[in-house]
Amino acid sequence: MRFSLKLFVVILVLLTLGLPVVLVGAAFLAVDRQPLLTRTAEIKPENIARARRIVDRNDPRRMRPGALRSILIGNEDLDLAANYLANRYGGSASVVLQEGGASVRASLTLPANPLGGFLNIDAALVETAGLPRVESLRLGRLPVPGFVAEYLMRRALENAQAETVAGAAADAIKRVSMRGGALLVEYEWSEHLPEAIKGVLVSNEDENRLKAYQSRIAEVAAAGRKAGLPMDEVLRVLMRLAAERGGDAAAENRAAIIALAFFVNGKGLGAVIPAARDWPRPAPRNVTLAGRHDFAQHYSISAAIAASAGSPLADAVGLYKEVEDSQGGSGFSFNDIAADRAGVRFGELATTNPAGAQKVQRAAAGHFSASEIFPEVKDLPEFMQDTEFKRRYGGIGGAEYRKMMAEIERRIAALAVFR
Repeated sequence: MRFSLKLFVVILVLLTLGLPVVLVGAAFLAVDRQPLLTRTAEIKPENIARARRIVDRNDPRRMRPGALRSILIGNEDLDLAANYLANRYGGSASVVLQEGGASVRASLTLPANPLGGFLNIDAALVETAGLPRVESLRLGRLPVPGFVAEYLMRRALENAQAETVAGAAADAIKRVSMRGGALLVEYEWSEHLPEAIKGVLVSNEDENRLKAYQSRIAEVAAAGRKAGLPMDEVLRVLMRLAAERGGDAAAENRAAIIALAFFVNGKGLGAVIPAARDWPRPAPRNVTLAGRHDFAQHYSISAAIAASAGSPLADAVGLYKEVEDSQGGSGFSFNDIAADRAGVRFGELATTNPAGAQKVQRAAAGHFSASEIFPEVKDLPEFMQDTEFKRRYGGIGGAEYRKMMAEIERRIAALAVFR
């Protein structure tokens, strides 16, 4: 008994002293000084078009509870989505689908530390009767046994299912298949899923911010002129409120821009935040920028997307809209593109870092007219159908198109708020 007790104490001491060494060694192997991948995410109009078709085919308004549905995502779009998400957090990623499996690689930027600046991930997934299984995982130079990786994945899913939206989504997904260079997700639609998702899309802090800005918009809409409401006037009021509220300037600006976009486009925030259905609702108004409602729409939507999802996505959405218009719609318009780009720049400046966020708030303390945030566009070509657009500008990426885009960027860069 005495020997066993001594042995137990020795083992306990070794484990106590050795565990920190093991953990430090594992961290040393897992963290690298160079990224495994360095990729930018270039979203093109055709990517947006394919995403829109997927959304249209899975419109929740046409779904019956209990119905089995499927989403088919090609390797290119899946890879782009993964890399775009990684880019948003200062990293890069790639997904390569194979028959019955997938290779996932990612490089994530770490906070400053003595070991290295990157966490490099290299994983192989294999198809099962339900969700994919982790077959192998390597973190930097540290190989992680498959059974350990699988255990960690199961624990992550269990923890996620404690959250309403993650649990509802996990229950809905029945199988994930990888065949023919595409990802097939089979799911069972639940009438509770949309509300569960809406309930966690916005944090409590952001919900309170959005309520404050929507309430102020309701006041402005009630007091505004009946003929129309200039968007720069509303934006000036919101940015001044953001400065008064203090705190995180970028977060305040972001909430103000999102609330503005919903108002300008005649949508209620209740579409994404259930609680907003009980907030003060702004009266419908014809909001204009440089005298046109469509400019206000383009500008506010692009600013909101750039503020919440990054400028490449905002640029791609705006360009997709113009390409679509040139093919039987109102036609391709460079002045609409200018409104998109100016909105993107504003959304970036107002939300990317504290200095830019405070600069926008200081600008709003002055006059903050439309001419300070929106370029001159009256001379820019518009309403061009596809044939004319390609003949005059060579289509997207043509030499004349690039010249026009460079001129638009020059005009935007010269605006007071961006100088």
